[in-house]
Amino acid sequence: MDVTDPDDPRSTELVNRDTGPALDRIELVVLAGAEAGHTFRATGPRCVIGTHESADLVLHDPTVSRFHCELCLQDGSVIVRDLGAKNRTLVNGVAVLVAPLSDGNVLTLGKTQVRFARDVGALRVAVSQREQFGGLVARGVAMRTVFAVLERAAAADSTVLLTGETGTGKDAAALGIHAESKRKNEPFVIVDLACAPAGLLASELFGHERGAFTGANQTRVGAFERAHGGTVFLDEIGDLDLDLQPQLLRVLESRTVQRIGGTERIPIDVRVIAATHRDLRADVNAKRFRSDLYYRLGVLEVRLPPLRERAEDIPRIVQALLAELDPDGEASIARDAAWIAGLVRHPWPGNVRELRNYLERAIGLGHHHKAADADVAMPLKEARARWVQLFESRYLAELLLAHEGNVTAAARTAGVDRVHFYRLLARAGLR
Repeated sequence: MDVTDPDDPRSTELVNRDTGPALDRIELVVLAGAEAGHTFRATGPRCVIGTHESADLVLHDPTVSRFHCELCLQDGSVIVRDLGAKNRTLVNGVAVLVAPLSDGNVLTLGKTQVRFARDVGALRVAVSQREQFGGLVARGVAMRTVFAVLERAAAADSTVLLTGETGTGKDAAALGIHAESKRKNEPFVIVDLACAPAGLLASELFGHERGAFTGANQTRVGAFERAHGGTVFLDEIGDLDLDLQPQLLRVLESRTVQRIGGTERIPIDVRVIAATHRDLRADVNAKRFRSDLYYRLGVLEVRLPPLRERAEDIPRIVQALLAELDPDGEASIARDAAWIAGLVRHPWPGNVRELRNYLERAIGLGHHHKAADADVAMPLKEARARWVQLFESRYLAELLLAHEGNVTAAARTAGVDRVHFYRLLARAGLR
């Protein structure tokens, strides 16, 4: 895309962003292969090498996969990750799936060799000044860097592909883009491709005419028509059946839709935002996802980092979630520094969704009550039993957090056997 295009998010300047800290820039020198002598300098903290035209470093080597490997700057190190390439990624002659890189390491990709180097402090990335984008909140640089990209995406009208683990907030990011776009007053239509029945998904997306199939007793307008003027959010696009992918591709290319059983192609004016927890590049390599559809969807690809990569945001996220879930108790619980510290240490494999569920459970167990809230109308025996129950619930929850969910280790610390510990967890509603 032409970088002077006003609809290209890369060319849109925003007043509410700043320049972040200096990062090391990834540099690659092709030593052997069709591009021998070429030097590539990454423009962001991640880059993909492959033969696909959307790769950052494109190699013209038939022994290289379309998306061969990815390099990313993570916690001060550069990590290389093989993307399911047919000819494995080698680092200094050793096949790897994931491995840290050092200056001078040589990557062998098929018949191509690439030398890796770091240009220390040479990369500056835009960081938003905001601490909230739609339903997403953050304080740290990692997520506010993402906010800067989402702001650009909202200002443009390009197709956006949101990637990231389950629970990272891709749906909130999609709604935030729509809410800050020129289409904000028009429909925002969600299609969950993972939940829709396979036999009905084509009808849900494209609609159908009366009599198109058994049970089609009336005409149905599909998601693309319902979203006319607005945004279609295709959640879990990686789960879309291969048989439907050509139909979706045609809609994206022609900006028209044909209902099942119909002959007319109906013009549509929609913006498409897609999301997935899958690595579509690996799926393209494995022929589970069409490369041309990936190219159409990934005009602007935005990765939402998992919570473990932005632990500094957890206190701010907890504050926002508690304000929503328990506005009356939010202030006291937010001041519980030891409890918050335990949340920050936890890896949260389910990300923000898991954190939200944990907070809902903690509120339900009365975690947010303090001794000053004791009901003095209760007899001493009942009041004591109530607070023992509250203490046990909190103790067990904190113990699990401290041991990152490892029940055996938590039981050992508590001085009880695993069977009894499981009973305690069940009684507290934690299992």
